[in-house]
This record gives sequence, structure tokens and C-alpha cells, in this order.
Amino acid sequence: QVQLQASGGGLVQPGGSLRLSCAYSGITLDYYAIGWFRQAPGKEREGVSCISSVDGSTIDADSVQGRFAISRDSAKNTVYLQMNSLKPEDTAVYYCAVAPFVTLYADSYIDWGQGTQVTVSS
Repeated sequence: QVQLQASGGGLVQPGGSLRLSCAYSGITLDYYAIGWFRQAPGKEREGVSCISSVDGSTIDADSVQGRFAISRDSAKNTVYLQMNSLKPEDTAVYYCAVAPFVTLYADSYIDWGQGTQVTVSS
């Protein structure tokens, strides 16, 4: 019933920028937040950014603070992740997901979309 689709990934050079999109449908008041997560090979899934579906408030992981920004366009049913000053360590599959509250804790998230690959390399 809840559907999320991440897109916009690709190959970018260090220092470059990329904007990811998460198109969603079927979101109800039971889902107060949409978050971005990433997972690199051999590593645990990491919370990146989260935005409230109610008031637009956001939280960010320390690793991306000042470089990434999450936003939403309710008219387009889309959440974005603007990624600037990209580093090789940002390379990962990026996922969007929904949760009942604003958090970066993956176990709190209920529904997940398929990921989009981001590769930062020269």
C-alpha cells in the first residue's frame, strides 16, 4: 500500500553534487517521517537525514551535516536529498523509508523503497 521509489543516483566526482528523489504514495498520518539511509558494501545501514511529514522539521547525521539537505515537495509527493561536497566515503546505495516519528534509527522504519546507487570517484 505504501510505495516509495528512490532515484537520481549516479557517478559523480569528489566535490560534486547530486540530488536524489523519493517519490511516494499511500502515506497516511500513521507515517510522520520520511528518511534517507545509505549502505555501503560490508557496512551497516546508516541513517542520513529525516524530515517530518507534519511540520517539515529535519535531522541529519553528523557525517553529512552541512553537506546534505533533505526537503519535500508535497504537491509532487516527493522528498529530495541534495548532496553537495561529495566524498568517496559517501559511496553507497541510498534508500528512502517511512517511520512513525522523526528518527535516524533504521529499526523504527516501517516501509522501504528500493535503493539508488551513488558512486563518488575520480
